[in-house]
Amino acid sequence: MTLADGIWQQIFTFDHYGELLALVRNSLVAGAALGLVGGLVGVFVIMRDLPFAVHGISELSFAGASAALLLGVNIVAGSIVGSILAAGTIGLLGSRARDRNSVIGTIMPFGLGLGVLFLALYKGRAANKFGILTGQIVAVDTPQMSWLLGTSAVVLVALAVMWRPLAFASADPEVAEARGVPVRALSFAFMIVLGLAVALSVQIVGALLVLTLVVTPAAAAARITASPVLLPLLSVVFAVASIEGGILLALGSSIPISPYVTTISFAIYLVCRALGTRRARKWGAARATV
Repeated sequence: MTLADGIWQQIFTFDHYGELLALVRNSLVAGAALGLVGGLVGVFVIMRDLPFAVHGISELSFAGASAALLLGVNIVAGSIVGSILAAGTIGLLGSRARDRNSVIGTIMPFGLGLGVLFLALYKGRAANKFGILTGQIVAVDTPQMSWLLGTSAVVLVALAVMWRPLAFASADPEVAEARGVPVRALSFAFMIVLGLAVALSVQIVGALLVLTLVVTPAAAAARITASPVLLPLLSVVFAVASIEGGILLALGSSIPISPYVTTISFAIYLVCRALGTRRARKWGAARATV
């Protein structure tokens, strides 16, 4: 067997795939919920220019999950606490873009340092440490499932309540504020919702690659449509396809889930970008002939 063959078998090996599929039933359900949450939240992340905030929140989420692992308590709960602390701090101290980026740049190394410290102190299985960083597919047990689905429901209800005023405030904050929309309160509330979404995403794709679930699907959808209906719909479809496809592919290999999810998500983005560029050229040509 050549080196290339050995690497290929590590990436795609589907021996006993049917038996292994039963082990990720919870993960597939959780993945669908997280795809729905990530796809919807990502629409506002793109509209409000918050990808950097997603990365900053994920570092504190990583620290919270690492602390929970060290203390032997629920990892999802620890991740949520870390995310909310980060999101609340950014929301309170970063009302302007420049201030926000400075706050995030300060929080990120602090959270990463804490997370590394907690993992260094943890003496348990190395796979548990690695899973927090790069994701895991078979470790979603029933208690975690309850936390994931319950928190997803909270995020979805919050988004349903604030969707229209938040969309208005995101598109034109000055006009929205002049018309009585509580722009600052909505901004802070969305940061908390974003924190919850990031904490959920960390459980599947890991702290290092949360952007691929919360940002990339919405960015891909935005390349091909500006419709207020199609944009969130396509974002959700892309997010669910990425995470479910990643889970199913990772199941047949010894590679962590995150490379598969990121590859599928990036491939979707490239296709959407190409379609968007092609459509823009056609519109430009059509206008030139008029």
